[in-house]
Amino acid sequence: MRDLPVSTAPAPHARPLLGAGLVFLAAVMFSMNGTVSTIVLGDALSPLDLVATRCLGSALILAAAALILRPRAMRIRWRELGFVAVYGVMGLAMTQWLYLVSIERIPVSVTLLIQFTAPLMVALWVRFARGEDVRGRVWIALAMCLAGLALVSEAWDGLSFDGIGTLAAVISAVTLAMYYLLGERGLGRRDPLSFAAWAFLAAGVFWSAAHPWWNFPARALGNSVDLDRVTDGVLAFHAPLWILVAFVVLIGTAAPFGLVLVAIRHIGPTRAGLIGTAEPPMAGIIAWVVLGQTLHGIQVVGAAVVLAAIVLAETARRAHPEGPIPEGIVPS
Repeated sequence: MRDLPVSTAPAPHARPLLGAGLVFLAAVMFSMNGTVSTIVLGDALSPLDLVATRCLGSALILAAAALILRPRAMRIRWRELGFVAVYGVMGLAMTQWLYLVSIERIPVSVTLLIQFTAPLMVALWVRFARGEDVRGRVWIALAMCLAGLALVSEAWDGLSFDGIGTLAAVISAVTLAMYYLLGERGLGRRDPLSFAAWAFLAAGVFWSAAHPWWNFPARALGNSVDLDRVTDGVLAFHAPLWILVAFVVLIGTAAPFGLVLVAIRHIGPTRAGLIGTAEPPMAGIIAWVVLGQTLHGIQVVGAAVVLAAIVLAETARRAHPEGPIPEGIVPS
């Protein structure tokens, strides 16, 4: 195949407010996905069934959208395949799988707290490996986010140490950081839609080998889920399982991952990762409303701290209107 011209220029009109809004919307979608996934996993599907379905389903949706909207953009050079494969397997497939391994061994709250150190890793990489400036307010915001997440997750409650679970959570944080950093690099050569499509295709191929789709319990998709029971009366109706799985694939995976990649072109990986920490507080709020799970006062305080940290990080740009934050857009 003839090589296509590759643009490594930054987004010509970076729109930081749009980027921040897209990441926050993605965080809300991920939060909703957590609640729906909890319902799905309680009805005949295993975690690996769901993760493999998320990757394969998202790959088909994103590839179809790209072929319809921008068919020429789906053309790929041979030398790009290795990078896309690494990004798809490490940034997408492994992040999700390692999270599942961790929560089977240590409390979910501890796993989330460890995993969301990824924005700090991104900031450290941008500052010391790439030598780019990171505003002082961003460091303060990162510290506030970690403190707020500790409060939201109540990480000290039922704290136990398990070597494999803790290691899985740490590696999951590293792969999440890779998702942001490698995503920025990939967007220097591809548009977000085709890049996301190829990355999910790579993740789908990986899961087809590791957890073959032909072993998927397809008959379970016809099961009727009593949402009135699992949501404590908030959603008083029944729904077939396939609708919930479709929600997880489309709203909980394809859409938010794609939105984050679009946002990285406008605000860079550091700020995208930081704003993404809104996910655990939002997940707690949604679980409180839909599943009837109780939020303690300390968790509400933690959520407020995380949201305040995000606002503080966003004011870093407004405090320096003379130019963009150096890691704000894809470098040329």
